[in-house]
Amino acid sequence: MAPSTFSKPNFDLAQINQQLVDQPATGVIEWAAKQFGPQMVLTSSFGSQSAVMLHLVTQVIPQIPVVLIDTGYLFPETYQFAEQLTIRLRLNLKVYQPQVTANRMEAIYGKLWEGDDQSYQKYVQITKIEPMQRALEQLNTTAWLAGLRHQQTNHRASLRHVELQEGRYKIHPILHWTTQQVHQYLQKHNLPYHPLFEKGYASIGDTHSTTPITAEDDERS
Repeated sequence: MAPSTFSKPNFDLAQINQQLVDQPATGVIEWAAKQFGPQMVLTSSFGSQSAVMLHLVTQVIPQIPVVLIDTGYLFPETYQFAEQLTIRLRLNLKVYQPQVTANRMEAIYGKLWEGDDQSYQKYVQITKIEPMQRALEQLNTTAWLAGLRHQQTNHRASLRHVELQEGRYKIHPILHWTTQQVHQYLQKHNLPYHPLFEKGYASIGDTHSTTPITAEDDERS
């Protein structure tokens, strides 16, 4: 079915979230698939516990586009992990990269992530925001699924199953899951953690901004 067959629905978000509050993760995914059809993507960083969402969603929507933003600074283990899961789960992987290579960006601007807040925001715009916006546009995206959870940060604790973000719907199927539930799902389906997880990396992003956590840290610190 062509994407043009689907139009962007207008929801009463309060009502929809009330309907979904007691739904299991698969129920939220099935609702989203019915509403958005081929105009929906799954975004993944291929971080420590990403196999959960990748497996969960593709059991319901096998050929959903899976968007990975490759900043140019991912760990070698992240690229290997993405390849491993792409083969195992038969993912329809779509990799988007900045329009400027990492070497060129550093040559022109220096190491932006080491600068002030303005420099860091420029880094985020070049390596993450612009590629994501391009991906959403090129894939004709009305909504996307993401594996955010209430336990992860104070901001995420306030999220609902369905939110509107810059004109697109963002759906969080495992929003209420605990870390224990994530671990149990991985075990039940014999799914791997990211290779760096056992080395103390709970949240895995760019090489220059990711370090193992200590007892005093939270997962996103």
